[in-house]
Amino acid sequence: MSKKYAFLFPGQGAQAPGMIKDVCEAYPEARACLDSISQIIGEDITKLLWETEASVLSRSDRSQLSITAASLAVAAALKAKGIEPAVCAGFSLGEFPAMCLSGVLSFEDTIKIVKLRGEIMQKVCDDIAARSAGNPPGMAAVMGLAPDQVKAIAQEAGEAYAANMNSVKQTVVSGTAEALTKLEELGKAAGARRVLRLAVAGPYHSPLMQAAADELEKVIADVQFNDPKTIFLSNVTGKAVTSGEEIKKNAILHLTNPVLWTDEEAVLGKLIQEGQAAGEEWAILEPGPGKVLSGLWKDTDFASLVAPQPVNTAENIASL
Repeated sequence: MSKKYAFLFPGQGAQAPGMIKDVCEAYPEARACLDSISQIIGEDITKLLWETEASVLSRSDRSQLSITAASLAVAAALKAKGIEPAVCAGFSLGEFPAMCLSGVLSFEDTIKIVKLRGEIMQKVCDDIAARSAGNPPGMAAVMGLAPDQVKAIAQEAGEAYAANMNSVKQTVVSGTAEALTKLEELGKAAGARRVLRLAVAGPYHSPLMQAAADELEKVIADVQFNDPKTIFLSNVTGKAVTSGEEIKKNAILHLTNPVLWTDEEAVLGKLIQEGQAAGEEWAILEPGPGKVLSGLWKDTDFASLVAPQPVNTAENIASL
């Protein structure tokens, strides 16, 4: 029986200058993927990945395109080795490479949408910052408190919203600069182990992004979203979704609704548990920059079933 793979694609914040350069040097398929992206967007994507300073790369209009490109390039290298997913999930932005690998979106549509999505979201973030005396909105990870505690603190902080359900030990909050400053004070007073500002440019997955959701709805109105060919897990529902039309609706809701990552992990964990009981061999891969999702898996009840593997270097890929 062949091994089954779950691909978990990272979201914003995973970007780093120089990412996957060695993968593209070792695997022509990865470099060809980037060349195709360059043709679609009309600029050299490799300069963005390898020659852009971290402060610029963190902007939504830069990070979203770069992370998606890196994730798809790694996936192309994996495909060349005969490794393809049975399950696709993505954290926030990561849903777009997940859609591509699941056959929901074509490669070209994935790149075009991600590029415009990043530009739309950056503009909304800039507008919010302009209304706040130039102080940019953002996100902060609250560590060491239960999700319900974090939700209550966020509500007390003002324009702050629990946005990413990362684990039982970590919840990410989106908000204005003022609200996040208040959140830090309240979190520490409540006993949070740490409140960490994230390297992202906006208050994603919160009502503050409604203007971006309205614009994205126009962008994808005429785009074909197919039914997935793999199991596809949704941030919005926390469950497997089988309808392309539902995935399309969720792509809009995605901007203003929280990421139910812990729910997705539970679905995947039960799927693997049942598969292993039936004699199947499973592996979880994190194709793209960083290793955040592999780390979050360690906090689940299913951590002992399989150890996720970040896949973002030529050495990682060669080991598979």
